[in-house]
Amino acid sequence: MFRTAELGRKVTREVYNEQATELRQNLLELQQTLRGAGFPVIVVFAGVDGAGKGETVNLLNEWMDPRWLITRAYDDPSQEDAERPEYWRYWRDLPPRGRIGFFLRAWYSRPVVDLAHGHITPAELDDRLDRVAAFEKALADDGALIVKFWMHLGKEAQKKRLKALEKDPTLSWRVTERDWRHWNMYDAFISAAERTVMRTSTGHAPWHIVEGFDERYRGLTVGTILRDSIRQHMAHLEAERRVTAELQALHVPLQPTEGRELPDGASAPPTLGKMPTVLSALDMKLVLGKQAYEQQINKYQGELNLLHREALKNGISTLVVFEGWDAAGKGGSIRRCTGALDARHFEVIPFAAPTDEERGHHYLWRFWRHLGRAGRVTFFDRSWYGRVLVERVEGFAREKEWMRAYAEINDFEEQLVEHGIVLVKYWLHITKDEQLARFNQRVEVPWKRWKLSDEDWRNREKWDQYELAVNDMIARTSTRLAPWTLVEANDKRYARIKVLKVLCERLEQALARTPPAAKGSAGRPAGRTPPPKKGGSTPRRVA
Repeated sequence: MFRTAELGRKVTREVYNEQATELRQNLLELQQTLRGAGFPVIVVFAGVDGAGKGETVNLLNEWMDPRWLITRAYDDPSQEDAERPEYWRYWRDLPPRGRIGFFLRAWYSRPVVDLAHGHITPAELDDRLDRVAAFEKALADDGALIVKFWMHLGKEAQKKRLKALEKDPTLSWRVTERDWRHWNMYDAFISAAERTVMRTSTGHAPWHIVEGFDERYRGLTVGTILRDSIRQHMAHLEAERRVTAELQALHVPLQPTEGRELPDGASAPPTLGKMPTVLSALDMKLVLGKQAYEQQINKYQGELNLLHREALKNGISTLVVFEGWDAAGKGGSIRRCTGALDARHFEVIPFAAPTDEERGHHYLWRFWRHLGRAGRVTFFDRSWYGRVLVERVEGFAREKEWMRAYAEINDFEEQLVEHGIVLVKYWLHITKDEQLARFNQRVEVPWKRWKLSDEDWRNREKWDQYELAVNDMIARTSTRLAPWTLVEANDKRYARIKVLKVLCERLEQALARTPPAAKGSAGRPAGRTPPPKKGGSTPRRVA
């Protein structure tokens, strides 16, 4: 595979100077155009030590406007990194739309090195590469241009390059003991690299193998590929927009079936009113008396406090997601949970419509960046499920966008749970009549009026559409690793106790899985508690 990058290609100084001037101008002009193009460019550099990855990135930073560039090079994870899922630091650093990001030693580095060292098997490498592929596909589906460069040197060329750097007093710092250890493992490293490149070179994220022997050759090659890739991506998106506009102009809406005769033997498709949903199966008459509530809230808040102390000691993070109808009692339930916790170790993050900064990234970006450190409890008031609820119903996301979001969300949640995060998801359900009663109460009570907006009334008019979206959401994202808990919330006391009880149960289960040797080790990074093994989807969880 890499033989074509071991030919010793060179470019003369004269040719380089002539082509570099034009190429530099092209890249600068593209940067300005890119600012309004609506997509980010993600450039990944990987390859053999000494093949010029860092030098090439430095050259591109010199050629282009650094104000619109992001450069990230990764070392071993810091303590802060280790306390979160592996991809947290990559998601956090992604460039927004309109900018270019250069990534060195990123999501490919550890899998390749681990296989070369024999820390993982080829099958385990393939599993990790599947995650890489899912990550890159999610970004590409969102419009990102991904350009990947494998910078290559043959074994002898690498040795020659490392020795030359060592002899130069101004460059010797670039060569480390690690570089020579990797050279001694060259064959194993190349074998792992071949498997990686073959499995992850896709139409939306192809690899470009670049010979790193001559700095002028590699600089021109990388710059040219980058320029042409951006141009092609812009042309593709423009063509796609043009075709979409033409199709929309020709589109004739289907006539409603209501009032029209159907062919003999045919029946109208079931409507939501005729078709049971996962929500319609709930018993909405469940209530809890005041006395029983007072007893149970003290019990479960006390349990939650003790359980979280133990989780904190063992570095087990908890992420609690609240979704539900407007006025369903999400805020009240969150407050009953936080009332049992030390304020130093929890955070409540409400999510509304995305900001301009957030809209400049993939929709999952703003949720990744708010993941808590080891031992903390984070409450999300609304979450990534807005993609398949509000954005779906209100038309803020196209059908293909919210349809693929189910798989993206499942992959995201799988990463959280595999890291050892206790993920608890609640849907708080109330009936339409109960919502109306609570809306009217908010109108009447002065200190509750701020909770009610015109948007709440508009959403209510689309109740059936939202119920269908919720049904699909639960069916597609309630998995064995990350089940939904549906909360019958017509009675606030009943709902709050159920929320507390389920949260206690999930923490108990996580602590029971914690290895005995790990217990009592304060400050241990999250992710060491083995989660349940992967499995298929399961029905809703009802505690």
